[in-house]
Amino acid sequence: MSGVQTLTVSEDDEGQRLDRWFRRIFPHIAQGRIEKMCRKGEIRVDGGRVKSSTRVEAGQQVRIPPLPDPGQVVSRPKPTVSDKDAEMLRSCVLYKDDYIIAINKPPGLPTQGGSKQTKHVDGLAEALKFGYEEKPRLVHRLDKDTSGVLLLARTRKIASDLTGAIRHKETRKIYWAVVAGVPTPYLGEIRFGLMKAPGRGRKGEAEKMICVHPREMDSHPDAKRAHTLYATLYRVASRAAWVAMEPITGRTHQLRAHMAEIGHPIAGDGKYGGSKQENLGDGWGAKIGGIISNKLHLHARSMTFEHPVTGKLTTITAPLPEHMANTFETFGWTEDLAADDPFEGI
Repeated sequence: MSGVQTLTVSEDDEGQRLDRWFRRIFPHIAQGRIEKMCRKGEIRVDGGRVKSSTRVEAGQQVRIPPLPDPGQVVSRPKPTVSDKDAEMLRSCVLYKDDYIIAINKPPGLPTQGGSKQTKHVDGLAEALKFGYEEKPRLVHRLDKDTSGVLLLARTRKIASDLTGAIRHKETRKIYWAVVAGVPTPYLGEIRFGLMKAPGRGRKGEAEKMICVHPREMDSHPDAKRAHTLYATLYRVASRAAWVAMEPITGRTHQLRAHMAEIGHPIAGDGKYGGSKQENLGDGWGAKIGGIISNKLHLHARSMTFEHPVTGKLTTITAPLPEHMANTFETFGWTEDLAADDPFEGI
């Protein structure tokens, strides 16, 4: 058992979550124990109590309580990535250099582990080392059923830089969706705030976001402001539309909740649009009907950012997943019909 020690956060670790920083240095300490030590105030940063999710800053002093030696902890062996899963994830790579990897995340694959999730990008990222000693790190997330561009950083410093750029809105993301009905006006913005509704499950598995009208924000202290731009690109009568969206803020389920709130839920979104009723252009139900897949039709089409090393403005674009490509074919749409930037000039 070690004694109390104090460690200084280095510049390379700037912006990391405390629990991830801790586990890199003490990999034999389980996540649950780190969270417990934070709750009890045994782990402190610059003398203050912190949460495991707190992001550390260079130069901060972290108090480490007495810890068991590695030999005293019986740790579970790390699950290995199967050849099949490794091949699958490598086939998703859109872009790779010495600093960044971008993949086209398949729908249905979670970004990180959670309730009952054993296979996820973070766990499979061992397959994306490509000669590096450490696996690449996630710098943002996509919902499990959302496909598209997902960035990973190949070093801690790059992860910190990219996470900071996303947090300070220095990156740009454009999503494509198929929605029920046709939004009007064709070009608009949504400014409903978002707040969490409690989930029904023991761990909040059914948790979802509730929209709050901008005029009512002061009455809901837990609500956070949210802002989405949308552009209706093409439509099929009054039944469905191809919509581009740009989230100006980055709230949980923002695009899904916002589109449902204005009466045009994203096709296949049972959580926010209702899963049983067909949408006949009246704002009810997230089903298009016919041969259209009931999977979520939300895709992170592109991400634009300043490369943290070269300084070059970089845009990464992801082709549609199979179920959305099939829907596009059914409606007679092709990917090249959309402008690279549907919001140019706004």
